[in-house]
Amino acid sequence: MAKAAPTDYMASSIQVLEGLEPVRKRPGMYIGSTDSKGLHHLIWEIADNSIDEALAGYAKHIWLTIHKDGSLSVQDDGRGIPVDIHPKAKVSALELTMTKLHAGGKFDEKTYKVSGGLHGVGASVTNALSDTMRVEVRRDGKTYFQEYKKGIPKAKVQITPHPQNTLNSPTGTFTVFKPDSTMFTTIDWDYSLIETSVRNRAYLIAGLHFYLTDERTGTSKQFYFEGGIKSLVAHTNRDKKTLTAPIYIKKTADHTEVEVALQYNDGFNEVIESFVNVINTVDGGTHVTGFRIALTRAINDYAKKIGAIKDSENSLTGEDMREGLTAIIFVKIPTQSIQFESQTKAKLNNPETQGFVNTVVKEGLDTYFE
Repeated sequence: MAKAAPTDYMASSIQVLEGLEPVRKRPGMYIGSTDSKGLHHLIWEIADNSIDEALAGYAKHIWLTIHKDGSLSVQDDGRGIPVDIHPKAKVSALELTMTKLHAGGKFDEKTYKVSGGLHGVGASVTNALSDTMRVEVRRDGKTYFQEYKKGIPKAKVQITPHPQNTLNSPTGTFTVFKPDSTMFTTIDWDYSLIETSVRNRAYLIAGLHFYLTDERTGTSKQFYFEGGIKSLVAHTNRDKKTLTAPIYIKKTADHTEVEVALQYNDGFNEVIESFVNVINTVDGGTHVTGFRIALTRAINDYAKKIGAIKDSENSLTGEDMREGLTAIIFVKIPTQSIQFESQTKAKLNNPETQGFVNTVVKEGLDTYFE
């Protein structure tokens, strides 16, 4: 293979992507894919910010609406994204949040002690991959707004006397966006998929009201649960014959909280759902590994104790013990300590979490068996 002449590779060959250009250039790095899964990831980059407001104790209601024109809106009654001028960037904090990667309130432990946002890129990624977006913020008795086209502001943040947000709440954030059809293989919203995600989050955060509306069909539902992950396990097993009552384990130490609920049914499939600060870690991670190790150890130890297993050679395998298992693993970790494998947050990498979950679940199951 012939070598290129030295003059072919110069400073001018180096590309510098400004603003949100990297997201539009390589969307898969930020949302995992550009198919339906990636499309729906856009929702939670916005909605999880509203959920973070609820986790911090400032929001009690979240509204998600699929509109007839293909856009989707997320509203909350939280504090509202700050709109004052950022001291370093010299632009509105709202514009900074929506147009710059790694900008947001999740880097400051005082703002959010526990949150799903980590890298500070979520809202801006959704903006970058949307054809249009409008954000309205209610603060200080006023409604501020800014509109964007493919991630670029159309004008500065302004006060509007005619907000699209019809809520009566004095504070909160309203975001409506329409995905860019040139960036995705499909831009059709899947109501059932969104409903499942909303329901799961409603179970995780007791006392938070979710409202999901699909204007295309006229469907509207409210989600509000007090039973936590025990109720989520029961809901997951609602069409199955269960063999045990839900087992619930919870412990907090060193600013980390672990909640686990599990129940067996007469099926053969294993269903394990895991969450970190309300983020659904679909690819598992160290918290799931810790749970599986503890489950295997606890059941084998108990089986040996009652004489069901005579020696270690006859120990049950992890796969044996997970047949017919439904389990929910919910871990709350300080925002500054979370280590996800990538921006999609599909897998948790914190090594210390494996040991903590392992210990908590093993102790909890030992107590249950006794």
